[in-house]
Amino acid sequence: MGSLLPFDGERPKFAQLYICDTENEVGNRMKAFDNVDELRNIDRDLIQRLIEMFDDKNELVKVFRMARDRFRETDYMPIRLRLIGNRGENMAQYNPPAASEIAGLIVDDLGSADRQRDIVVEYKTKNLKRISDLHPSFMAMQYPILFPYGEDGFRIGIKYNESSQRKIGCRKHVTMREFYAYRMHNRLEEGRTLISGGKLFQQYIVDAFSCVEEERLDYIRKNQSDLRSEIYRGIKDAVVAGDVDGDAIDRPDIVCRVFKIKVDALMAEIKQGVFFGNTIADLYTIEFQKRGLPHVHILVWLHADNKLPTPTDIDSIISAEIPDKNIDPIGYATVTKFMIHGPCGQANSKAPCMKKGQCSKHFPKEFRVETSFDENGFAIYRRRNDERYATKNGIDLDNRYVVPHHLQLIVRYQAHINVEWCNKSMLIKYLFKYINKGPDRMRAVIEDSCLTTEVNSKKQYDGLDEIKRFLDCRYLSAYEAIWRLFEFDIHHREPTVERLTIHMQFMNNVVYHEGVNLLNVVNRCNIEKTMFTEWMAMNRIYDDARELTYVEFPKKWVWHPSDKFWSRRKRGNRIGRIVYIHPNSGELNFMRMLLNKVRGPRNFDEIRTVNGILYETFRAACDALGLLGDDLEWHQALNEASYWSSALDLRQLFVSIIMFCEVSDPTKLFNDFWKLMADNITYRLKEVLRISSLKIPQEELQNYVLYELEVLFNKNGSSLSQFKLPIPNRLLIEDIGNRLLREEMDYDTDALRNEHETLYNGLNTEQLAVYRSVLASVYENKGGVFFVYGHGGTGKTYLWQTIIAKLRSEAEIVLAVASSGIASLLLPGGRTAHSRFKIPIKLACLQVDSRGSPGTELEFAL
Repeated sequence: MGSLLPFDGERPKFAQLYICDTENEVGNRMKAFDNVDELRNIDRDLIQRLIEMFDDKNELVKVFRMARDRFRETDYMPIRLRLIGNRGENMAQYNPPAASEIAGLIVDDLGSADRQRDIVVEYKTKNLKRISDLHPSFMAMQYPILFPYGEDGFRIGIKYNESSQRKIGCRKHVTMREFYAYRMHNRLEEGRTLISGGKLFQQYIVDAFSCVEEERLDYIRKNQSDLRSEIYRGIKDAVVAGDVDGDAIDRPDIVCRVFKIKVDALMAEIKQGVFFGNTIADLYTIEFQKRGLPHVHILVWLHADNKLPTPTDIDSIISAEIPDKNIDPIGYATVTKFMIHGPCGQANSKAPCMKKGQCSKHFPKEFRVETSFDENGFAIYRRRNDERYATKNGIDLDNRYVVPHHLQLIVRYQAHINVEWCNKSMLIKYLFKYINKGPDRMRAVIEDSCLTTEVNSKKQYDGLDEIKRFLDCRYLSAYEAIWRLFEFDIHHREPTVERLTIHMQFMNNVVYHEGVNLLNVVNRCNIEKTMFTEWMAMNRIYDDARELTYVEFPKKWVWHPSDKFWSRRKRGNRIGRIVYIHPNSGELNFMRMLLNKVRGPRNFDEIRTVNGILYETFRAACDALGLLGDDLEWHQALNEASYWSSALDLRQLFVSIIMFCEVSDPTKLFNDFWKLMADNITYRLKEVLRISSLKIPQEELQNYVLYELEVLFNKNGSSLSQFKLPIPNRLLIEDIGNRLLREEMDYDTDALRNEHETLYNGLNTEQLAVYRSVLASVYENKGGVFFVYGHGGTGKTYLWQTIIAKLRSEAEIVLAVASSGIASLLLPGGRTAHSRFKIPIKLACLQVDSRGSPGTELEFAL
């Protein structure tokens, strides 16, 4: 908030409008709108009535009016206006504040009141003062229309209602999130001013959640220095040494509630096997994009009996076609309303999906008679050319524009629900990466405003030289804010995963506050107990617990973190996962390997006991179990990481293992895992080259992986050659990024081979002679120019198609060009010579004599 009065020559704004030049307050408020059209639409009488209403009802406005009256006195002294934030215990919790209780005119310094969260407004100053979001009048001053009486907002110390059904805990006061969530509901005894605020209500929701998030982060920021984390053994050593000093839409609320109900209903029906059969696991994440409305990404794991191994099974639940309008009118109406992509491409170049002149979703797809699978395991759905279409924005769109779906599902929920199928568990990690990519962000630029001089009407920058400041911001919509205020689940998975911690003996982490005597920390109750140690304690007590490994234990037992004990599971299921340990972590990594094999150890010694023999180290125990040798531990580390790590992470892990671990055969390790390290390379090249069906030969792909590994080795001051690994061919790296070569190599060689056999059988004697001469020149690397002459219809184009199909089926590069656009369309992948070789076209200026006769000749040159 700025000063009470504007500086000389400046017109009043914001809260100054209540104090300065109030005789012209209506006009001053209207001057905030620079647009002439906006000014015409403003009702001066309505503004005057709002001013009168606020003067009469709003207690905060009355405070500013009191300051106005004080300034009108001839002998006033410079003053500050303070709105007291403290509320006494005897005040009604939600009553509007009285002016005499919340305001005062104070001369000189603030004194002890500075400790309170008050709003202080200076007499005249160019500096702005930040208003605390913990001040009760914070929201009322920000949104006077929504709070016409100046009602109190959140403040510290609001107690819970004694008759509340809330579960009793250690917290006795209402949190900021709970307060704002309470305000977002309709109540019969309350007015509807807030929830009827339209776009202003949405802005209020975003501000409310921003305050909640800022309060949480502010607590962490202010208290993180008070927390200390130390290993238990380290604290004990410090105590022994005597060192015991620890100071080292308009209603987003309704939209989100209804969406939550639909998501819960959908997940319940999926689990019941209504749409896809029996399921064994599911996961979903709620996302809020910049279009506002929430949507959900769902992963479902089917039972082995419902894995849908054949194209026919997939067609039974997933469709990418428009239903027959006469047979299924409801299905036709639903698909055409929710599941048609576009129009995009040439029909609509400004569509949201268009990037660099192409559809980023790769529509339109190709017609296909039956469902098949690509080399990566993704299904390519059936899209028959049955002449069915849907009209969207005046354009007819056929099956090539249909988004895959489950017909019964979209008819039931009347929503856009894209259904896809994947048969490789390795690819699911990329789906996890997509649905857990974090909140939306926005890049914003702040440009310094420019002034227009009256002398030359040219734009002159005010003291700055075209400075632009780029900001990377989190994008927070009203729908996401309300979702989080209501504490709806952003992420859900079933069965849940128990993260199993491990540590060496007496090496567990302990958290304590700064300044606490370390002797008290060591003597704290259950300080030595952890999830890991209590698992071994259960093995000492219960014989059936010894039948389980550490990973299997959560299926039968439940961990209680607050009280630090395991109890028998009575219902539900949970999957255990030992925390990831880097391969170069030494003994801790080897102990983790043993925990996947050893059942029911009662202490640390039994973990490294094999066949009754206690080994000195965990590594020796691993060796006795046959977990080491032939680089098995490194194979296991890479194989395990491949199920959840990206290709980039795998390459970094590979470099770490090679450089810092004892690998006996690095070349064999590379040959076994290089394909997993190449997963994102093909996708990245498809995006760069904008070729959706790009296929890269294995040799080139492996070479690219070696190049990426060489970059990582160089960053660590090493090289592939140092570890006797293959060296990348840099010429192949340059070729792989050549879009022209990639386009010409991006052909289905098997289909072209079949096409060539059909065309070859149709050649006549003269065509066959030319065919053999051209191929002989290619195979013998002679080169040459061939001129084939013939009248129209003698089979020249047929001959070119045969030759092109032959060479391209053998992965040779053929540039098919013609002099005209019509001729180029007759050749497979044909282009005009000017388009392919970028030959410039220079058109001479044409001048027509207006006095000439209709038979006047026009001359032009290329």
